[in-house]
Amino acid sequence: MKNQTIKQLQNRTSIREFTGDSVSDDDLELIFKTAQRAPTSINAQQISLIYTRDKEKIKYIAELCGGQPQVATAEVFVFIVIDFNRTNYAAIAEGKTQVVEKCAEGIIVGAVDAGIMLSSLQSAAEALGYGTTAIGAIRGNSDKIVELLGLPARTFAAVGTTIGVPSQKAKSAPLKPRVPFESFAMEDIYENEKVKKGAYSYNEEFKAFRDKTGSGSLPSYFETTSGFYEKSYYRKTATVLEAQGFRFSDSID
Repeated sequence: MKNQTIKQLQNRTSIREFTGDSVSDDDLELIFKTAQRAPTSINAQQISLIYTRDKEKIKYIAELCGGQPQVATAEVFVFIVIDFNRTNYAAIAEGKTQVVEKCAEGIIVGAVDAGIMLSSLQSAAEALGYGTTAIGAIRGNSDKIVELLGLPARTFAAVGTTIGVPSQKAKSAPLKPRVPFESFAMEDIYENEKVKKGAYSYNEEFKAFRDKTGSGSLPSYFETTSGFYEKSYYRKTATVLEAQGFRFSDSID
C-alpha cells in the first residue's frame, strides 16, 4: 500500500470549485509555516508570500487574471513573490553591491524557488483537506499586481495560488492523464523519438479522456499547447521585470 504522502501527491488535482467555507487562521498559518521550510538557493530565502482574504481584492485579482471564476470564489489568494529586496539588505550590511537580479541566473533562481515554494504550499494545504490551483495569469497584468501589492524594486510576483474548501464535485473529478511515463523519465540521455511518440500518443489519450468525461468539445492537448505557445501570451512580463530592476543578462557592466 502506498504511504499517505505518495497517495496525496499522486492524486493531486487543481481545484476550481469551492464550497465557500472558510480556511481557519490556524490552518493558514500552518500552511505558510510549512511552506517556509521549502529549500531556496544558497538558503538566501529570496521568496516572500503575500496573501489576502479580502473578497473585493480577490474579485479584483480575478478580473486581472481574465475573470477566472476559481480565483473569484477562492477563500484565500496567495502571491509567491521573488524577493531579492530581502537579499539586498545582506549586501548593504556587508558593503557590497547586489547584482543577482540583473543576471539571467537570478531570474532562473527566483523562478525555480517560487515553483518549489508553490508545490510545498499547495501540498501542505491539500494535506489539511483544502484545494488549490496555481494561477500564472497574475503575470498578465503584472504592472497592476505590483501596484496592488506595493512591491518594491527587486521583487516580482511570479505565480499565485488559490486556497479554499473543495466542493464534492471538484474532489470527485477524474484525474487527467499524463504523457507516457517512458517519454517523461529517461535514463542517461534525452530520447527525442520517445518524447515525440509520447506527445502524439498523449494527444489521442487526452481526446479519449475528454470524450469520456463529457468535455469532448474542449481543445485537445495539441490545440491548447500550440495555441498558447505560438505567441508570447503575457506580454508585460519583461517590461515589468525591467521596471522592477531585473535584467536577463550573463554579464554586468
